[in-house]
Amino acid sequence: MYMIESKGGAIACMLLALLFLGTWPAIMTLTERRGRLPQHTYLDYTLTNLLAAVIIALTLGEIGPSRPNFITQLSQDNWQSVMFAMAGGIVLSLGNLATQYAWAYVGLSVTEVITASITVVIGTTLNYFLDDRINRAEVLFPGVACFLIAVCFGSAVHKSNAADNKSKLQDFKRFGKTFTTRYFIILRFGTNIVLCFSLETASSFEIENKSSNNELSKGKAKEGTAAFLIEIEKQRAIKVFGKSTIIGLAITFFAGICFSLFSPAFNLATNDQWHTLKHGVPKLNVYTAFFYFSVSAFVIALILNIRFLYWPILGLPRSSFKAYLNDWNGRGWSFLAGFLCGFGNGLQFMGGQAAGYAAADAVQALPLVSTFWGILLFGEYRRSSRRTYTLLISMLLMFIVAIAVLMASSGHRK
Repeated sequence: MYMIESKGGAIACMLLALLFLGTWPAIMTLTERRGRLPQHTYLDYTLTNLLAAVIIALTLGEIGPSRPNFITQLSQDNWQSVMFAMAGGIVLSLGNLATQYAWAYVGLSVTEVITASITVVIGTTLNYFLDDRINRAEVLFPGVACFLIAVCFGSAVHKSNAADNKSKLQDFKRFGKTFTTRYFIILRFGTNIVLCFSLETASSFEIENKSSNNELSKGKAKEGTAAFLIEIEKQRAIKVFGKSTIIGLAITFFAGICFSLFSPAFNLATNDQWHTLKHGVPKLNVYTAFFYFSVSAFVIALILNIRFLYWPILGLPRSSFKAYLNDWNGRGWSFLAGFLCGFGNGLQFMGGQAAGYAAADAVQALPLVSTFWGILLFGEYRRSSRRTYTLLISMLLMFIVAIAVLMASSGHRK
């Protein structure tokens, strides 16, 4: 099997993992905003996510002089370590499943900020002690503190941006009594927005908001406007207008707790710190552990999402397995998201095995990448207040500092 041994190689793996793990959530969000049911998207995603692990195991897990390789370890008596790897896969799958619903409620950027910060604060601390303190504590924990500050900024950004959006919608519905009545029907019942606005007669609303009205009726609203927010609501699969963001934040924190446990579980699977393996049985290599990790993630995702097809949550429409098979709208994007996440996780574990899993948690600065995609693809934070922009920039700067500090804490596993 191929082993990463140098600190430089480990850091390269982390940076590439950061790019992949920050990009796949944006792709999943893109399909949801275009109306594809998240159950359909996640079933596609989980197929290629597992395929990525198989590809890594059969290539990197089989080449090189180091032994035992992937195939050999499949028949060894190492079930204790396999259980740790599979437990890690289960909590990761639950976290990923939760985040795709949280994105709709609180936005891509804020969801990634909160989950990543919880992961680092809890997961990095656990990994530091599991790795017998091979990472430099005087460097590592200031990096963790940066993530903690970042989550505070992230929460403030969400609150400020939510207030900005509320103000835009209130201003938009202020003009014209007929529009105001129909607007609240939209929020509550999700009726056809274009039809409602097309019935609007000449009024002060048309005079003072003519451009927004025209944009909405044509489906080409400018990013950051109230019309743009309403247009998104019309198209997306998960309807969020009129619902409390507390639901989204609760889902986000649940996902963060799940994410904080998967890396320590994987650490235990590959290094056997609790000495559960029998004497003489080799520890799981990172590729074998990642294979079992991905298999369990695949199984739990398959079970839950098939269940959600027939008994959906959060007001989503009911679907079926047949409908899923016939839904090719956005399937290619969903497959790509699974590959990116699979290879991203694999690279994170390869870097963690070489330089310490605590340092590898630097990839949890993925909100840097996700926020970029959120702004570029979804118009997040467009036309927001100066306060929101100030908090957003502060948050991103803290993540940049956190990445540098955590990677500087990299050690070397003997």
